[in-house]
Amino acid sequence: MTTALELLHSVFGYSAFRGSQAEVIGHVAQGGDALVLMPTGGGKSLCYQIPALLRPGVGIVVSPLIALMQDQVDALLQLGVRAAFLNSSLEADEARTVLRRLHAGELDLLYVAPERLLTEGFLAALQRLREQRALALFAIDEAHCVSQWGHDFRPEYIQLSILHERFPGVPRIALTATADAITRAEIVDKLGLHEARRFVASFDRPNIRYRVVEKDQPRDQLFEFLAEHRDEAGIVYCLSRKKTDETAAWLAGHGVNALPYHAGMDAATRRAHQQRFQREEAVVIVATIAFGMGIDKPDVRFVAHLDLPKSLEGYYQETGRAGRDGLPAEAWLAYGLADVVLLKSWIEQSEAPAEQKRIESMKLDAMLGYCEASGCRRVILLGYFGEQAGPCGNCDLCLSPPRTWDATVAAQKIMSAALRTGSRFGAGHLIDILRGKATEKVMGYGHDQLPTFGVGADLDEREWRGVARQLVARGLLHADAARYGALGLTDAARAVLRGETRIELRAARPSRPAAARKTAKRSAAAAMASTEDSDLLAALRALRRELASQQNVPAYVVFHDATLIELARLKPRDEAGLGQITGIGEHKLARYGARLLEVLRGS
Repeated sequence: MTTALELLHSVFGYSAFRGSQAEVIGHVAQGGDALVLMPTGGGKSLCYQIPALLRPGVGIVVSPLIALMQDQVDALLQLGVRAAFLNSSLEADEARTVLRRLHAGELDLLYVAPERLLTEGFLAALQRLREQRALALFAIDEAHCVSQWGHDFRPEYIQLSILHERFPGVPRIALTATADAITRAEIVDKLGLHEARRFVASFDRPNIRYRVVEKDQPRDQLFEFLAEHRDEAGIVYCLSRKKTDETAAWLAGHGVNALPYHAGMDAATRRAHQQRFQREEAVVIVATIAFGMGIDKPDVRFVAHLDLPKSLEGYYQETGRAGRDGLPAEAWLAYGLADVVLLKSWIEQSEAPAEQKRIESMKLDAMLGYCEASGCRRVILLGYFGEQAGPCGNCDLCLSPPRTWDATVAAQKIMSAALRTGSRFGAGHLIDILRGKATEKVMGYGHDQLPTFGVGADLDEREWRGVARQLVARGLLHADAARYGALGLTDAARAVLRGETRIELRAARPSRPAAARKTAKRSAAAAMASTEDSDLLAALRALRRELASQQNVPAYVVFHDATLIELARLKPRDEAGLGQITGIGEHKLARYGARLLEVLRGS
């Protein structure tokens, strides 16, 4: 009998399992249910693909997005696995062909959209397969879509509990790359996975460098960041559709190969832009969160946020789209206090139930705390998911530790200014008062006569904005969204105002630390092939482009960058050597081996 390890090597081209993969695969292959939390790029797909190949029958994979199905099926076909998908992109005769192959036992894996799976016709087809003992398993990918608190909520996912009710005995595996404690509980409850074994891998993505900057001419800051990633693919996230369009146009006007993507665009344009991102090199997609969950592109070198994400969960998932191939990648975020005010207003003005608003506010507070951290960002990010870690040495705060200062007096000054103006004004107005700026507004309200007028002239505007942001992040000041960001004191602020509590804050710092940039370039370069192999690597990339173009599939479906880099480094000269390269299984060796050796021997 073929073992899981043998399949891993012969089909997928890997020599060993990572982390808990072997344990998950063994459990599901033996008929057990599982909930798997594993970071993006951690090898979740293998956790259901290999059990489906080990067990008799077909594995049914529920996937939320058409593009994701297409990518995964293309990749499996390259490996010689009999796979297909069933969704609304297929014509009627194409769908009938897939169903015929399903009933004829000609498929190992079938990817299906949740709305298609839930039709009575398809459920009846699954029932016939079960009676024939031809259902290997159910895999529910992107299982966090079941969470009503999450930003990827899909109503159809709640109905997937029907799999447990109608097909008892068929193993189910639910997988997600991001789920905090609240979302995990929802997945278990809504999908009926109370008896399932839980596998929680480390959420750490050590190859991703995290960097946060204070907004200060954000487009210029973004452009400078993108200059560090010239000729690389990446994603830029914006909160609104309008900002997405404007940012993409601005970048394109400055020579960046940038394309917009959001739900307000017509479907054909969205599809075309997504396809260009997947199939061309060095395309930058500027998008709302409508883009990304269905993207399986492994060589995304950066993810940039031009606005504050709504939660650490969403931020983790979005940044996780970078560096899926394990090579160095970067997550860059620019934010300001105005972002906090906007998101708080969205929460407070929504028609959501009070409990949902409370949870969303908690998530936003955690996101703000991450941004205003003075210690390692990875420690905070992993801690949010219940994982302990030490300083990573690969985030902006580890590479360039910030200076802290006793900000008790400064905190008292801005709190006093807020109190004396009736907690009716935002940070900008309070800072004008503290710095003694006799603006028309300050004088119009008579605030130039306040005792706090001019008492903060020792700090500049940027430093005061940093104080305000950090006090909001610590829960000492509250930004009232209903009053356009008016700052008011919380109960915890009283002890600071009375001098009973000392406050230490992070000092203002350059928004683009040179040390972090230089280190980032060195670490990225170290992972690539050496200079003497650059010509060979270019030749291998050219071959990959040719093979992908012939089959009308993305280049990474043929070979990942990591495979090409290993080929350029080791330079195997025969098929036996090729077979030892990560990502080259038996089917790819038979299909592409001769062409690869031709390039390698010519180097």
